[in-house]
Amino acid sequence: MNLTYFIFFLVIVVGTLIITHWAAGRSNTTHQFYVASGSLTGFQNGMAIAGDYISSASFLGIAGLIAFHGYDGFIYATGFLVSYVILLFLIAEPVRNLGTYTLGDVVAQRFPGDEMRLAVAISAILISLLYMIPQLVASGLLIHILLGVDYTVAVWIIGILMTLYVVFGGMFATSWVQIIKTVLLMSGTILLLLILFSRVNWDIGLLLGQTVEQSPLGQQFFFPGNLFDSPLESMSLMLALVLGTAGLPHILIRMFTVNNVRGARLSVLTASWIIGVFYLMTLILGIGAIGFVGWDRLIAIDPSGNMSSLLLAEVLGGDFLVAFVTAVAFATIIAVVTGLVFAATSTFSHDIYFHIFKKGKAGEGKQLRVARIAAIAMGGLSILLSLGMKDSNVAFLVSFMFATAASTIMPLLILTFYWKRFNKVGAITGLATGFIAVLLLFLLGPEGYDVISLYNPGIISIPLGFFSAIIGAMCTKKDQSKQFEDLQVQIHTGIGGR
Repeated sequence: MNLTYFIFFLVIVVGTLIITHWAAGRSNTTHQFYVASGSLTGFQNGMAIAGDYISSASFLGIAGLIAFHGYDGFIYATGFLVSYVILLFLIAEPVRNLGTYTLGDVVAQRFPGDEMRLAVAISAILISLLYMIPQLVASGLLIHILLGVDYTVAVWIIGILMTLYVVFGGMFATSWVQIIKTVLLMSGTILLLLILFSRVNWDIGLLLGQTVEQSPLGQQFFFPGNLFDSPLESMSLMLALVLGTAGLPHILIRMFTVNNVRGARLSVLTASWIIGVFYLMTLILGIGAIGFVGWDRLIAIDPSGNMSSLLLAEVLGGDFLVAFVTAVAFATIIAVVTGLVFAATSTFSHDIYFHIFKKGKAGEGKQLRVARIAAIAMGGLSILLSLGMKDSNVAFLVSFMFATAASTIMPLLILTFYWKRFNKVGAITGLATGFIAVLLLFLLGPEGYDVISLYNPGIISIPLGFFSAIIGAMCTKKDQSKQFEDLQVQIHTGIGGR
């Protein structure tokens, strides 16, 4: 075990636990626990959204994809960033004006009743768990490689930490862990970038020249076609990434932690700038990894490319810089999994327990106890699932999750907000069809039975999610439980909402 690495890890753990202790005194009511009393500013919330969104797959994986596949590796970063345009213009404001704590609250404004709330709650919990597993798997492998800790022990450490943050600190602790992670992430990436530029005397041309010399792709490094042979595959992946973000429960519930629509808009704008700048820097780091570490060493140490940023840090700054970058990666994982646990916890305790089981008649103290028990259960379940998936392809699991969100929650929200003829039957039909389509296509794809050659099924499953919801609504009677005109007023002005 490298002592420098251990000290940096220890600082992160102790720092986040101190934040949780501070937040515990501010999480004594449901409003405080679920949405931090709506007390975050737009800028703070934007930083938290960026911390919630930039996962270990982004921080470690995209630099490796760019190093190995050049131009095509940047597809992921582009998709992640463009998704925030849709979130800003179509989703953020309606979610903030209609919801209180969860996505179930949002949809229930138009379709009240237990059936619809339960369908949305199950969808949100499944998507959160699907994303949580690859994050925990990646964190276990990272700590195992860098600290020599057994994979199982590493997963338990991360799992217990994230559960503690949610149980004791609620949304306050979750938010500030994510904000501090964003500060560390941007600081670490900028530092690495500055050292990289200083090594080439601030000559970008020299850096690009070294990359072309080191990469077996040569000049082709800067052209498409190195990752996907089929343009259809690229388009399918891009669709899932762009539309999937608007269906991620742990991102959407952050719209409730500001006290007005202006704060929600500023949150998304702030997050977009942070994420955009980060991915631009990641592009340069991926190029630098090939130029300074070299293709042969990257392949020899880690054929997946996930260690590219850390190997670049080692070449540029030795153990100290590697320890700092590793600690940032560790903070990244903690922040994202904490947000996911919180999304699943709040959905279960607020939608399923409070609204469906108790019919809205449970006291504050009881709700908080159930929320904390749910956090322990969700954390434990995700740990157990992650332990059994050590050898799974985490990139496959992430793409599966994005395709699922884009094929289910995204069509549901868009049609709920903007289509007058939409009804409960269409909503449930769309959710069910989207889930089944994604599952079947992945099972039949190259990662399953290899019947079809499509790795990313979004180009099929997303239209199916929309069309099935539309057909389900068209074939049944219009739902008059909530006048669409009243809903539109509330969506755009907040009048009639909380």
